[in-house]
Amino acid sequence: MKIAGKRSWFRTWDIFRKNPPGPEQTHFQINGIDCQILSFQKYRYSLFESLPAAKAGGGGVCSIKKAAFEKIKFLKAFDLTPGSKIKITGTILLFVAIFLFFLTSEKAAGQKLWSDVRLNKSSVYVGEPVEVTISVYTSTWFTSGVDLGNIKVNGAFTVYFRPVSTSVIQNGQTFPGVQLIYHVFPFSEDDITFPSLNVEVETPADGDYKGVRRTLKTQEKPIRVLPVPPNFEKDQWLVTSNLYLDESWSGNLKNVKVGDVLERKITRTAYGTVSELIPPIVWDSIPQVSLYPTRSNVENHKSKTAISAIRTESMRYLFEKEGEVVIPEMVFSWYNSYQKRLYKHTLKEVKINVLPNPDLGVLTSVRDSLQAQLKQAQIEEEKGDQPFTILGLSPKRFALLVIIMLLAIYLMYRGFSWIIFQNKKRKEAYLHSEAYYFDQFKKAVRGEGDSAIIKTLYRWIDELKLDEPSVEALAELADSQEILREKEKIDNYSLGTKTPLNLDLKIWKRSREVYLHKFTKQESTLAKDWINPTVERV
Repeated sequence: MKIAGKRSWFRTWDIFRKNPPGPEQTHFQINGIDCQILSFQKYRYSLFESLPAAKAGGGGVCSIKKAAFEKIKFLKAFDLTPGSKIKITGTILLFVAIFLFFLTSEKAAGQKLWSDVRLNKSSVYVGEPVEVTISVYTSTWFTSGVDLGNIKVNGAFTVYFRPVSTSVIQNGQTFPGVQLIYHVFPFSEDDITFPSLNVEVETPADGDYKGVRRTLKTQEKPIRVLPVPPNFEKDQWLVTSNLYLDESWSGNLKNVKVGDVLERKITRTAYGTVSELIPPIVWDSIPQVSLYPTRSNVENHKSKTAISAIRTESMRYLFEKEGEVVIPEMVFSWYNSYQKRLYKHTLKEVKINVLPNPDLGVLTSVRDSLQAQLKQAQIEEEKGDQPFTILGLSPKRFALLVIIMLLAIYLMYRGFSWIIFQNKKRKEAYLHSEAYYFDQFKKAVRGEGDSAIIKTLYRWIDELKLDEPSVEALAELADSQEILREKEKIDNYSLGTKTPLNLDLKIWKRSREVYLHKFTKQESTLAKDWINPTVERV
């Protein structure tokens, strides 16, 4: 009987159990190794207590655990003792390691995670929206939300809608996903590119439950922008799915006199676009009437799946002469990109009969007031167009300036603190130094009295490093007879004579200089000897 193939030893013995060799069969092979059965009994085993350790050239007995033990002896390939523990060879270890490696590799490679970017159209007119859908799919699930927020596209306005859950089926398997939807509105005739994005997601590997942060890089998508058709006015071009107009007047159109002011308000609501793309109204000039526009107001309204825009503009008419005034009709057109059609909406002309006004001074005052309001509105609009500044600086530069000033203040504080500390340290050192007590001695000699002179003199001498704290020791060190004569003055004064001391400061200064010179030289010699104290000087 031949047993071939890379089967585990459990599998090998399972084959023996299901297909036991007959009594006449004494030879068989296990994985190409010739084996001979020396003795056998009836096979009634199903579970190994141990596996054999491969040792070529030996013989042994395999112990099999069940109700009763059956023994089989082999010649070649195995060496077993009853009840022995398994000793797996290096070959089996290598096989197990390779098997586990492929198992884990297959598990890691088994997870599928990818992204997809789609456009609903690749070429659009100026102002026409492009729907960009970014889809992210995984073979497991997402443990946290996927939300990039709004992004910047050069040459276009973008509107971001909330993420939407989705799924896709591939080869019979369902993959959950998330879709991020953007509407991109080009505002110039230059082609644009939806940029590549880094999408961070958290999703567990197949067979696991803990989310792992991963980053997917999406593909950029070029978008071709078509110019406004030649038979349309560029400054009045508008792409929208629908346009709604609302017109209102303030004042009585049937009772207008010279100097009266009527205000006309027109509100346009456009669907599927943004307010920045709604063009301003072009107001026609009217004879005998002055026009004073007000500042326009724009709004954007976004729902979960759509966007609309509102632009409101007002014009004030000042009637300067009596008679009939005709305010011409106004035509508003828009292009519907879904139906590929141009639509128009017309506001009919308005006829107004202007009555005379005996008080002509009203006209001048009203005109001046409207001009002042118009100028103020223009100033406010210019301010509104300017970026926000603080003391003439942008917020970023102002923040940087504040940080630099705070850093400078901190450094100055630290510098002054260090200077004060050093001065205090030097002062404390001076108050306990020989120089301080000598200065006190000089001060006493210059006019504080004889008793103070003697007191400060001996206090100074105490600070000198002499063999003994006395004037004689100082005189000996300085080799000065003048000091000894000064000592006689001190002794005479101490004996009770009324002779003033009249000490000579120059003598004491010279003696001090000699002392300091010798003391400094002695300190230097000691320092050199300390560096190498074992070297004797000759």
